Amino acid sequence: MQDVVVYAEIFIRGCCFGWFARRYLRKKKTALYASMLYCFIMAVLYIMPLVIKAGTAYITGIMAVFIFICFMERQNYKQKLFIVEVFFTLNWFAAAIAEILYDNLYEFILRTNYMARHTEYMSLLYILVCIFYIFIELLFTVSGSLCILKVYKNKHADMSEKELFMLAVPSFMGITGYQIIYYYRFFSITEAGRPLDIYDALVLLYCLASVITIVVVIVLYHNIKTKQAENMQAGLIAAQAGNIRKHIKQVESLYNDIRSTRHDMANHILVLERLYAGNKTEEAAAYSAKLKDNLNRTAGGIKSGNPVTDVILQEIKEEAGKAGISFNSEFYYPEGAGIDAFDISIILNNALQNALENTNKDSTGSISVISYRRNNAYMIEVKNSFKGNLEWDGENGLPITSKKEKECHGYGLPNIRRIAWKYSGDIDIELRDGEFCLCIMLMAE
Repeated sequence: MQDVVVYAEIFIRGCCFGWFARRYLRKKKTALYASMLYCFIMAVLYIMPLVIKAGTAYITGIMAVFIFICFMERQNYKQKLFIVEVFFTLNWFAAAIAEILYDNLYEFILRTNYMARHTEYMSLLYILVCIFYIFIELLFTVSGSLCILKVYKNKHADMSEKELFMLAVPSFMGITGYQIIYYYRFFSITEAGRPLDIYDALVLLYCLASVITIVVVIVLYHNIKTKQAENMQAGLIAAQAGNIRKHIKQVESLYNDIRSTRHDMANHILVLERLYAGNKTEEAAAYSAKLKDNLNRTAGGIKSGNPVTDVILQEIKEEAGKAGISFNSEFYYPEGAGIDAFDISIILNNALQNALENTNKDSTGSISVISYRRNNAYMIEVKNSFKGNLEWDGENGLPITSKKEKECHGYGLPNIRRIAWKYSGDIDIELRDGEFCLCIMLMAE
């Protein structure tokens, strides 16, 4: 029966780890294979003829699982180390709690008068308390894992060495303290025949306190990271607002130039009339060409129906031209649709800047932006040539930024989605035929 309990414990522990780890791994198959690997290694170590301590076997299985998932997904190693450590620490405490409850329950039932009169039920009693042991370990392992999954939501965020140290210390100190307590508990059993009831109560209290400490530290860490992300996003929005203010100033300058040109238009017409009256056609033609060039430069090259979006599109076109990237715009501002120009400008800024940064910087590079109406749906499509693959965030379904400083980047698409949700819409992303396609839908009034 003992062998059955051990194999059942190994199997349940491996399954629980696979269920827990797949929330943090990008491929579900990695978690499945890792759980299978753990079960295989622990089963082999259990039946090995060599003498090996249970703690050594346990650590061997954990290290094998960690190395395997790092090999299968070669990124974010520190977070992988954290999830392996925190899960098996929780499981270790769950097993300790189950063992203490198992010992006390078995001893309590064994000392009853009923069992003294019915010794033929001893085997059944042993089977039942073994099932109880497995159930308690599973209950506390799953409960602790659910707490971690609920509070630790940065499932694909990079983790620094300091953050890993902060999160790992409670688990390490908890296990270290438990090993010391376990030694004295084992000593009390061998010397006194059974542990003191108060001693078992203290051990249970220590295990529960350790688990609570681990969860609290993770909650504090998550809150800190959330606050940092909010501050960073607020800073980016402030920067975008600064860009909009710059665009508005440029629009104001453009209007001033237009008013100045309109003010001087009467003088320009008078000059042209005098030149033609004097049969100075060549001078009149040159003057007209210069005036036309000046008007084109003042009016700008892109007409989208809104001066702010005109400026944004014109700037992107000029930057694309400098980088040798072709730029095509069939965008128009939805006048009368109840969509704020400020929100549209945030969408265009983020989408076109992303396209500009990720487009091929050669003769094949191209960017296009179009907009159209389908009943009440106002659609914006931004496409750019793209070579490479995308990694997707399992949490929000958006591509993960390829930039090294992820804390300072990766907010463009979430900002676009935030604006789309504001207008009861959403975004869609496709990568096909070497082209990145971003489609934004906003519901017009």
